[in-house]
Amino acid sequence: MSDDIPFNKAFDLAPDTVKDIAPGVRAVLANNPGPFTFKGTMSYIIGRGKVAILDPGPDDDAHVAALLDAVRNEIVSHIFVTHTHRDHSPAVPKIKAATGAKVYAEGPHRPARPLHLGDDTRRLDASADTDFKPDVALKDGEVVSGDGFTLEAITTPGHTANHMAFAFKEADLIFAGDHVMAWSTTIVAPPDGAMSDYMASLRKLGRRPEPLYLSGHGAPVPQAQRYVAHLIRHRQAREGSILHRLGKGAADIPTLVRAVYIGLDPRLTGAAGLSVLAHLEDMVARGLVETEGPPAMTGIYRLAELPLPAA
Repeated sequence: MSDDIPFNKAFDLAPDTVKDIAPGVRAVLANNPGPFTFKGTMSYIIGRGKVAILDPGPDDDAHVAALLDAVRNEIVSHIFVTHTHRDHSPAVPKIKAATGAKVYAEGPHRPARPLHLGDDTRRLDASADTDFKPDVALKDGEVVSGDGFTLEAITTPGHTANHMAFAFKEADLIFAGDHVMAWSTTIVAPPDGAMSDYMASLRKLGRRPEPLYLSGHGAPVPQAQRYVAHLIRHRQAREGSILHRLGKGAADIPTLVRAVYIGLDPRLTGAAGLSVLAHLEDMVARGLVETEGPPAMTGIYRLAELPLPAA
């Protein structure tokens, strides 16, 4: 399934070191590698002299110290947050306390919509930074200007309901957060994520002109529009695989995961199940798939009955 996406897993930035990664942008990698974070979370410093920090990262004292050391003798005027998963936003209070900067984001954490995951399914609540509250809640298209940088807010729900990308006007690039990443596809899992939102946000980004994305994990994404088109086709193919399996008969989510995720890392089985649920929830809403009651992890799914042709 992923062979059609030109992934780039080459990445050599050492944790908690500073690297110029694009015009006017420095990167500092948090030391929190894992199956969902790749080599770690990317924090970005925007500008020189009077700067912004985007995605301060996890509540890790070494990473906070590395970020503050990177901006030593500079003024931090703004803190931007793409979304409120615990690998992106929990360092905000310490960075804010040390710098006095204002915090800008779409809003506090919230679920995409109420979904039924089943009593025995671990929700992804542990990944949510529910304590986060921005000083300034941004709306789609709002522009925030600093000393030598201009960022446009782009609402991109899907990975989380409050996910926001930022277009850096002076460098003609987008800070894409976890919505578009070079190393992997994005996890879209309830209760944080919604597949319909994710696909709409991908199409929204694909209509923009910026050729380069800097992501929450891994290397930059060049030829961004082409890459986004690959991601859209990949999700459409995933949906097609689910519908193909349901064409053979009704199935539960574990059966669908085994059918459509061949060679899956066992550590990702739970996330794959939640991703399939997100697809199914979207397909039920669109009338392609049926289940008893609301979509749930424990549900049985079948193709919707086709209407009879008109007489």
